[in-house]
Amino acid sequence: MTTYIIRRLLLMIPTLLGITIMVFAISRFAPGSPFNLSLGADSEMDSERAAQITEQRQALYGLDQPLHVQYCQWLSRIVRLDFGQSIKHRRPVSELIAQRLPITLTLNLISFVIIYALSLPMGTLAAVKHQKFLDRGLGAILLMLWSLPAMWVGQMLIGYFCNPTFFQWFPSAGLSSNNAEMMPFIPWLADRLWHLVLPVICMTYSGFAYLTKQVRAGMLDNLRMDYVRTARAKGLSGRVVVWRHAFRNSIIPVITIMATVLPAMFGGSVIIESIFSIPGMGLLAFEAVTTRDYNVIMAVATIAGSLNLIGLLLADIAYAIADPRISFEGR
Repeated sequence: MTTYIIRRLLLMIPTLLGITIMVFAISRFAPGSPFNLSLGADSEMDSERAAQITEQRQALYGLDQPLHVQYCQWLSRIVRLDFGQSIKHRRPVSELIAQRLPITLTLNLISFVIIYALSLPMGTLAAVKHQKFLDRGLGAILLMLWSLPAMWVGQMLIGYFCNPTFFQWFPSAGLSSNNAEMMPFIPWLADRLWHLVLPVICMTYSGFAYLTKQVRAGMLDNLRMDYVRTARAKGLSGRVVVWRHAFRNSIIPVITIMATVLPAMFGGSVIIESIFSIPGMGLLAFEAVTTRDYNVIMAVATIAGSLNLIGLLLADIAYAIADPRISFEGR
């Protein structure tokens, strides 16, 4: 396993290199310029003066160099974890990421834990109660949840649960109240969790619906296997048969899904953070794309690609833990 992990880590290097090349090419060849966007607001500036300012700013950020030189310079900085300067914020990108990445990771990890904590028992219960009222009712609810777009759900939650006309139970934006800095730790934590309720719901319901259906399908396949009938014939209790035998053999597809859920949630947080005005990586990425902030775009894409590759590696390790018959040493 150790040899396999080392080999996979080495293979991540060319994969990440390919990701950065693609993102660099797409961002550079996209129409528009960050400097044209900022100068466009000043309609009184003559074109000659605007062109002069644009040239000066391009030289300041190294954008007057050939594309391959720009990429190589950026790649040499990335090895030192230096993502350059943000064109929009005029601050080091690493500082922006250090401020915003923990917020997005917290939001995603809470949602990830909730999804699995609910999906595993609910999917198993639906499989055990196959074709009964609970299974049919849960299936209808999951189909409805899977069909709802996150943007619409977010707007509806804000409209109903943050509106004085209906139920003003939760705040509509941000992560903390105005006086949160003055609060002791416990009230501060309660205030933070209170602000995270609606965003977490938006990030959880779709993944919960999808994963529950997958767990149910995997459990149904295993509950029909001969080894389950043999276990029941031996007189083992239903709980032991379901959880110790059928569930363990159904966990492999769930692990496969786990490798993609967290990176997908990281990408989906762009919408959720924009709706609820959460200053995380998702909102930072959205602002970077709209303002052509190249260094921020490249940094966010690199981090997202790294998370995806790490998720795949963790899934392979989890395979061997869940099923001792799986071994990667011979590959």
